[in-house]
Amino acid sequence: MNTGERAVAGDSTPDSRDHYSDVSGAATVESAEPAGRAESVEPGERGGAEREEKEGILTERVGSANLTPGQKVDILLEALPYIRKFAGKVVVIKYGGNAMPATGGVEESRRDYRDSLAAFADDVVLMRSTGMCPVVVHGGGPQIDEVMSRLGKVPEFKDGRRVTDAETLEIARMVLVGKVNREIVSALNVHGAVAVGLSGEDARLITASARAGDLGYVGDVKVVDPTVVKTLVNDGLIPVVATTADDQAGQGYNINADSVAGALAAALDAEKLVFLTDVEGIRAHAEESSTIIRALTAGILQDLIDQGRLVSGMLPKGEACLHALRSGVRYAHILDGRVPHVMLLEFFTDKGIGTMITPHDEGAYHSG
Repeated sequence: MNTGERAVAGDSTPDSRDHYSDVSGAATVESAEPAGRAESVEPGERGGAEREEKEGILTERVGSANLTPGQKVDILLEALPYIRKFAGKVVVIKYGGNAMPATGGVEESRRDYRDSLAAFADDVVLMRSTGMCPVVVHGGGPQIDEVMSRLGKVPEFKDGRRVTDAETLEIARMVLVGKVNREIVSALNVHGAVAVGLSGEDARLITASARAGDLGYVGDVKVVDPTVVKTLVNDGLIPVVATTADDQAGQGYNINADSVAGALAAALDAEKLVFLTDVEGIRAHAEESSTIIRALTAGILQDLIDQGRLVSGMLPKGEACLHALRSGVRYAHILDGRVPHVMLLEFFTDKGIGTMITPHDEGAYHSG
């Protein structure tokens, strides 16, 4: 969202959630709404707001027809300063596979998947239409797991990264490049000829190197050449990047999409790096969903990593945020991609919805 309205180190402008914690100890946070609880609101209340809970996510839908003209104007005026500030700025969005509903065989699952992609595409195209320059990097872990399960293979992970043998690499390529990438591009192109699909192998966008350890064909980002992405952005297009890449000898690797997003954001000198995932943000205590940290600095994030508080898939996200912020990216955000239009709520409203991280190294972090 907002460019720093949340109180973080180096910023003296707090927002309305002015609750601080001791950075040397346990976080003091506001308790979240318990899962399973939803407030009943009659149609017409709060300007036509309806609240419902689905899979533990509380959402609020506001019917435009029930808003007064003044309320509609207020919404547009609230967004105006952010539209002006971010016009012409690159925003790298990592669309995680966990942010997408399951693609199971039942029709309801397929419909949820299509609806989720359509809502994501609406947000990205709206961002482009307001002058922002979105670049999408996508994962597809659950989708890879699904295909592996059909083939009788059991996924294995170490420190949030997939152990990848030669067969798993081929499955990852098939799913990421041939399925997920195509579906995201198609959803965006419903709005016109706006998106182009790529992988790290195209135009040597990413040169990989083998990752140390016994992970198989899992790579690290060695070099990013963003020329092809910059060309597409300058032409008004939205690049959609799948995260497979070759090394200099042509050997293919599966690279963690969080790492690719962080490296690409750094190479593009992006204004923002955004992770859409299946949790509300970074937690002070990984196992406690009520300990979401709303804003923190790179220094505090490093402390959380050093203390072992970021675990599983959140660890590579935290590391990618640090790399990007220390390379010149101004803001990193971790958002719950299951919440409809979460990026619009974060970028264009005065009050944030996920975790925002800035590069400043002093001060306390803001929780809420």
